[in-house]
Amino acid sequence: MTGPMSPETLLALRDVCRSYSMRRGLLGRPTAVHAVDGVSLTVEKGRTLGLVGESGSGKSTTGRLALGLEPPDRGAVLFKGEPLPKDGTQEWRAMRARMQMIYQDPLGALDRRLPILEQVREPLDVHGIGEAKARDEKALALLQSVGLRADQGSRYPHELSGGQRQRAVIARALATGPDLLVCDEPVSALDVSIQAQVVNLLVDLQEELGLGLLFISHDLKVVRQVSHRVAVMYLGRIVEEGEADLLLHAPAHPYTEALVSASPEPGRRARPRIVLQGDPPNPAARPSGCAFHPRCHAARERCKVETPALLPLPDGRLTACHVAHDQANFLTSPLLKAAS
Repeated sequence: MTGPMSPETLLALRDVCRSYSMRRGLLGRPTAVHAVDGVSLTVEKGRTLGLVGESGSGKSTTGRLALGLEPPDRGAVLFKGEPLPKDGTQEWRAMRARMQMIYQDPLGALDRRLPILEQVREPLDVHGIGEAKARDEKALALLQSVGLRADQGSRYPHELSGGQRQRAVIARALATGPDLLVCDEPVSALDVSIQAQVVNLLVDLQEELGLGLLFISHDLKVVRQVSHRVAVMYLGRIVEEGEADLLLHAPAHPYTEALVSASPEPGRRARPRIVLQGDPPNPAARPSGCAFHPRCHAARERCKVETPALLPLPDGRLTACHVAHDQANFLTSPLLKAAS
C-alpha cells in the first residue's frame, strides 16, 4: 500500500500482521485472534501520522510492532530503510535509542522510588551518551526544555501533577536524541485543561527537533491538532488513510464518518450524529466480507461477502470500502461526464 522508501521516511510498516492464541476455558480449542492484520503505514521526518480507532482495534499493538517490542508474524518493519534488528541484540538497543515511546500512564512509566532527574539521566547512562560528569547538566537541560524547573528534578513522581509527570516522561524519551516518537494515548490520562499543554509541547518539540511522530489515540479532537496524516483502524486493519484535513473534513469510509460525526470541529457546522450500533465484533470471530458491515448504515450485499481492499480514491486517499469506491467510479465515469 505504501510507495517506495523516500529519504524522509523514518518508519515503514509493510503488510505487518500479529496474532495471539486465545483459549476459552481449560478444555477449549485455541483460536487465533488477529490483533493486527496486514497493516502498512509510513511516518516521515518532521510529520505526524495519527492512528485512530475504538478500543481493541489494534492501535497499541501496532505501536509496539513499530518499535520492535513485539515481533510481527508476517511483514516487515523498517527504520530509515533498514529492518529492525533482533530484539535484545546490541544492534537493536542502538536502534531503539533513535526511536522512543511515550506511554498513556505517566505514573506507571516512571519509577516511584527514584527522583525525576535520575530517571531522565538513566537513558544517557544506559547508552553511554556524553561524559558522565556532564549527564546531570544534560538531564537538567532536558527538564527545562519540556517546561519543568530544575528543583522539580529532585522530586519523586508522586510529588508532581499528571501533566508534570508526562513532561518528565517526554524529557526522558528525548534523552537519547531520537528521530521517532511513538505516542500511545499520551494525553488520555490527563485533565482536559492539561491535555492542550502537553499536545502543544509535542508540536513545538517536533518543529524544533524535526521529530517524526506516530500518535495513537481514540480522541479525534487531539488527533486533529497534531496530525499531518491520519490512518483509521478497525478490527486490526486500516480502513482509511489520507491527509488529515481531507480525511477529517470529508470522510469517505462510513466508520470514519461516524467517528468524525461524534467529534465536531469548532467553527464548522456539525454533522448529523451517526450512532454506531453495538460493540466492535469479537476479533476471534471476525465477520465475513467487510468487518464493519454489521454496524454500517450504508452496507450492501457485496459488503457481507467480499472483503474490500485498501485502494486509492481519485483524491489520493486510501479507503477500504466498496460503497466509497462505487460512488467515486460513478462520479468519474465517462458516461456521467458526457451527460453533464
